[in-house]
Amino acid sequence: MRLAVNLPGLNLKNPIMPASGTFGFGDIPSAKKFDLNQLGALVIKTATVEPRVGNPDPKIAVIDNGVLNAVGLQNPGIKAVVNEKLPALKAKYPDLPIIGSIGGSTVADYVQVAKELSDSQMVSALELNISCPNVHEGGMAFGTSPEVARELTEKVKAVATVPVYVKLSPNVTDIVAIAKAVEAGGADGLSMINTVLGMHIDVKTRKPVLGNVMGGFSGHSIKPIAIRMIYQVAQAVDIPIIGMGGVRSCDDIIEMYLAGASAVEIGTAHFYDPLICPHLIEKLPAKLDELGISSLEELRAQVRKELKNEN
Repeated sequence: MRLAVNLPGLNLKNPIMPASGTFGFGDIPSAKKFDLNQLGALVIKTATVEPRVGNPDPKIAVIDNGVLNAVGLQNPGIKAVVNEKLPALKAKYPDLPIIGSIGGSTVADYVQVAKELSDSQMVSALELNISCPNVHEGGMAFGTSPEVARELTEKVKAVATVPVYVKLSPNVTDIVAIAKAVEAGGADGLSMINTVLGMHIDVKTRKPVLGNVMGGFSGHSIKPIAIRMIYQVAQAVDIPIIGMGGVRSCDDIIEMYLAGASAVEIGTAHFYDPLICPHLIEKLPAKLDELGISSLEELRAQVRKELKNEN
């Protein structure tokens, strides 16, 4: 039980979960390489109201220091997710905590997807991907305005019967302001950080490597940005943080905890080791022994106390 973590709606046997999109709906080849019951939880691919084919190919590019992606929320739509994808996943893994990921172009989109996922009774929590463009606000991402982010959180909380975690974008001037706004809107927790906007040009073809030209950059290179932002936010809010951004080792997990996180999501590291999650789950107890940490809950409580004392 020393790896166990208890968060709103989530009783995790360990703090490790694949990030949204990494394992699809538990139905892609990478999700079949090991028993998913080993995970703390599984965050499913982001669902939207209507099916989406996503951005032009290529959607993903592995570069020297990380991965660029512009998938564009490709998914079969919420009806298929609730009627087909989730039932198949729950039938195979009935005890695995599932976090539903939500995207949309309007507040109404988010509310509809949140309600349908919540009403399905097949998810333990929701994760709001607020990096999506708000078409009613001129294409501005929901996560770049505190007022818009708070309103969205409030509207989703009004229909959700499970805890709501808001996934914060790093592509903002003041991430603390966004975090405080969604906490005020009723968020039960935060997930951070989402990908950093980036671009790569192939000097041989003289063209961008992504069909969408720009995309989200992820991987170990963004970890210092994630750690800094988690640390800043953890001092400003009282809700738990699921940390992500460059996690690939047990040291990275502990560093996330020391910054103020309570669990972690792992994404890009799967490109280099498809079994990264079970490998880290297996190695983490020895790392805790090495560092003299009796349990993650104790570490979490200690760090939170220290962060509050710094204010």
